[in-house]
Amino acid sequence: MQNRALLQLFKNTRQQSEKICSPLQVEDYVIQPVEFVSPPKWHLGHTSWFFEEFILKQHKPNYKVYDKDFGFVFNSYYESVGEKVIRTHRGNLSRPTVEEVYNYRKYVTQEICAFLEQHVISEDLDSVFQIGIHHEKQHQELLLTDIKYILGNNPLLPAYDKDFIENNTENQSLQWLQVPEGLYKIGLPETSTDFAYDNEKAEHRVFLQDFFIANKLVTNQDYLDFINSGGYQNVLLWHAEAWDWLTAEKITAPAYWHLINDEWHQYTLAGLKPIDLQAPLTHISYYEAFAFAQWKNLRLPTEFEWEVAQHLFNWGHRWEWTESAYLPYPKYKKAEGALGEYNGKFMVNQKVLRGGSIATSKNHTRKTYRNFFHPYLRWQYTGLRLAK
Repeated sequence: MQNRALLQLFKNTRQQSEKICSPLQVEDYVIQPVEFVSPPKWHLGHTSWFFEEFILKQHKPNYKVYDKDFGFVFNSYYESVGEKVIRTHRGNLSRPTVEEVYNYRKYVTQEICAFLEQHVISEDLDSVFQIGIHHEKQHQELLLTDIKYILGNNPLLPAYDKDFIENNTENQSLQWLQVPEGLYKIGLPETSTDFAYDNEKAEHRVFLQDFFIANKLVTNQDYLDFINSGGYQNVLLWHAEAWDWLTAEKITAPAYWHLINDEWHQYTLAGLKPIDLQAPLTHISYYEAFAFAQWKNLRLPTEFEWEVAQHLFNWGHRWEWTESAYLPYPKYKKAEGALGEYNGKFMVNQKVLRGGSIATSKNHTRKTYRNFFHPYLRWQYTGLRLAK
């Protein structure tokens, strides 16, 4: 990518992160209700540390680090880079202050902009820039979902943005789209010049039996029928591990659902709203997606079936659970050095999700994108599409 285009993409990405945080009060920046949610100010600092650690410190001559202790505070999981604050303790840090974190962002942004204006960017360094930019786009989605968790677990249920729209209905009637048996190509070729993460490569062939896939996502009405039929009480629908989870956690509905005066409501980033029955279901775990499919005498698609069929339907409103474990593709190559920790070391005990969500940043997802989460997590905008 030419320096000018790369510079503009970098600036736009940095500005978008700060735009996402603009509705927050200063107190909102520090909260960490659970381990898998990070405080907003940590996201802002971590994405700045990434550019400082992997570009400025390694490629800009005589670069002066903003604060030598920030690497300890804002490193996430890069064991080979150095020590770090334990993830569960991110919300215990009153310092650096929110103001100082924004000063740090400004410093790193200015240093990167100056670097791009003064240096010719090699192909290898361009790829690191691309990872850094898309890494920040990933954290923009995490910012929105973490903010929703922070505010949605506040007993006052405050709105983040009263104009935020997260429930776009699919008005078409349910149809089953047939895909014939055959050999299909999955993933991106290693020769592709389009940005992609290493877990999307290399392109390979898979054999699929003929199958059908739904043209639309499961709706809130569909899932309410499951709840009313006693789905959460029917042990036969659930994996053993899932049954232990919902029993221990007392799960009886998707996250953010509230039964008020015998009517279901949903907390959204726009505040508490009556359930939109025609909107796509969201904030469910893989466990719940699987149980619902069992109840319907159907199943979830594999990630390969999803990728082969994705051109037949609209996608992008919800991350869609698949029946596939998160594993390396044949001929998968992990990047050298610390960036090799980005994806490869998480390929165990997780499920693949495909598509994207209303919180996903612009121009960040694609048909080969492989998201992945542990099967009990549901704070992302997760939903499901059925197959048979």
